[in-house]
This record gives sequence, C-alpha cells and structure tokens, in this order.
Amino acid sequence: MREAIERLNLDYIRALDRRDLHGWLATFDKPASYVCIAKENEDRGLPIAYMLDDCYERLQDRVTQVTQIQPDAVEHYQPRHFTQLVDIEPMGGVIYRVETHFTVNYTPADTGRTAVLACGTYLDEVVVNGEARFRSRRAILDTNVVPRYVAYPI
Repeated sequence: MREAIERLNLDYIRALDRRDLHGWLATFDKPASYVCIAKENEDRGLPIAYMLDDCYERLQDRVTQVTQIQPDAVEHYQPRHFTQLVDIEPMGGVIYRVETHFTVNYTPADTGRTAVLACGTYLDEVVVNGEARFRSRRAILDTNVVPRYVAYPI
C-alpha cells in the first residue's frame, strides 16, 4: 500500500514537471477533486482558492483550458516538485488519508532564473485498489501570495 501511494506521488509530480496535464489527470480517481488553497484561507474555513476543481469534470476542464484554449496565453515555466511523504492513515476499506510536504521551484523561460513558487502540504484521500489514485488532493500553500501567476496545478 505504501509503495502504491509513493508511486502515485511520483507519477503526479513527474506529469506536472513534464507539463503533461493528461498524465496529471490520470492520477485521479472518479469521482475526484483538486483544491489549491492558501493555508490562511484553509485555517479560517474560507473557500477562496487558487484552484477549485470540485469534481472530475472540472479536472478535465482544467486540462482543456491549459492545453487547448490558452496554450499560447499562459506564460509557461518549468516546474520542479520535491515531496516528502509524512503520514498515511487508514480511513477504512481501500481509502487512506495521506499527508505529503512539497516544495515547487519554477524557472521562467525568459529569465532562466529559478525561484520557489510554493511550499506547503498535500492532504489527500487516496484509493488503493491495486493501483493508487487520488479521490481528493488539497494543496495547502504556506503563503497566501505566490510570486507569479500559477498556470499549472501545484
């Protein structure tokens, strides 16, 4: 089970670091959700988020938006994700609550200078039924201000 969850995290960050949004989508189960939110809003129970994809169809819409609708309107950058699995807690059956810390660096094509885009914690519900898939992923950013427009999921 732990190996399947670690493989899922690796597949997730590999897809994002390759800017492969279809590969990113493949890490989610059906139904699924993805939220990227500042820790301040999370702690205060405020629903305002950078990204709020509350169903699988909205995850599909995000892929379409980035890859087909606005491929030239988005200022592309090279992300690099670094993660550390912190906790796995059984929730019953094949579902697990998983906590993973992350740091995402980015390098814009125009400057070539790398900087930190975001760091924080993923809080996930993961379904492990042979392969692991995210039922929900919450990327909780330690800060409420990021240094640039976030085009890709964290």
